[in-house]
Amino acid sequence: MEYTHGGDIYSLNTPVLDFSANQNPLGMPPAVAEAARAAVAEADRYPDSRCTALRRAISALDGVPEEYITCGNGAADLLFRLCGALKPEWAVAAAPTFSEYEQAVTAAGGRVFRSPLDPEAEFRLDAFYVAALAGADVAFLCNPNNPTGRLVEPGVLDVILRYCRNARITLVVDECFLKLSDQPGPGLAPKLADYPNLVLLRAFTKSYGIPGLRLGYCLTSNADLTEAIARAGQPWSVSNVAQAAGVAACGCPDWPEKAMAEVVRPQRARLTAELRSLGLTVWESQANYILFRAPGRTDLKERLVERGVLIRSCANYHGLRADYYRIAVRPEAENDVLLRALGEVL
Repeated sequence: MEYTHGGDIYSLNTPVLDFSANQNPLGMPPAVAEAARAAVAEADRYPDSRCTALRRAISALDGVPEEYITCGNGAADLLFRLCGALKPEWAVAAAPTFSEYEQAVTAAGGRVFRSPLDPEAEFRLDAFYVAALAGADVAFLCNPNNPTGRLVEPGVLDVILRYCRNARITLVVDECFLKLSDQPGPGLAPKLADYPNLVLLRAFTKSYGIPGLRLGYCLTSNADLTEAIARAGQPWSVSNVAQAAGVAACGCPDWPEKAMAEVVRPQRARLTAELRSLGLTVWESQANYILFRAPGRTDLKERLVERGVLIRSCANYHGLRADYYRIAVRPEAENDVLLRALGEVL
């Protein structure tokens, strides 16, 4: 099966610096690593299928009732379970955006309308997306969007929220990158009680640098939907190691902002300027990754792998071409290697 995401270091025959996966550039907090190691000793028994301690910790971190929370084997697990529970006939998603939305809807027997985002308008979500919602069962938003790094403007988000509530459309907002963006805060969590049709997807994967442990969660005030999501998956989807890591991560609430302040914001500005100086088209990002275009260069990923650097080709994103690429914002020394390799290739 074709690998369609970043982080595919396993098919390469050489070690690389991985700029294709967008997790926290500081890695996992030491307390999280320590908790995960300690939890291995408990691997001789089944994990808590209710994720009791983890849900309690998330409740305190996000300021939501425990009954709003469902934990899973990464946000993608919950996405597929959600679509399995809802079985939408018709869904709407932006293009380009995270491909798993369409895969989950298709797996559940539905179809997706792709609302195009205009690169000339900085890939901003606009009124065309709202118009596309008519007749939909489910709408997906990625905030900030992947791979464009754009946040949905608050006014547009409010219009979409109200429209979906009035039209009884389940609105799924993916906030997995929110803590590594220029607008972290509580996201839409404070609105959950007033919008029972709203589902938020969140993950520890990106913010706390633990993609290998697979830990995500969703939030909704709709008790029936929470129950349906839980029933749509197997009961032990979150290992005891992942649960322990998640509890420890909740005890490090400042870790994502530390990464933003020390690495992402200064290095993102630097990378944006340097990429443009190399003749590349770069879109302003509000997250911990950057989308750029190398006009006519469809082999850039392969050429960089030869120099020990892996970037994300965006050729398989709907709405983008084979000369679009995405890179994570990494620490300065690693960015030096990337920029040097790009200079040699270009």
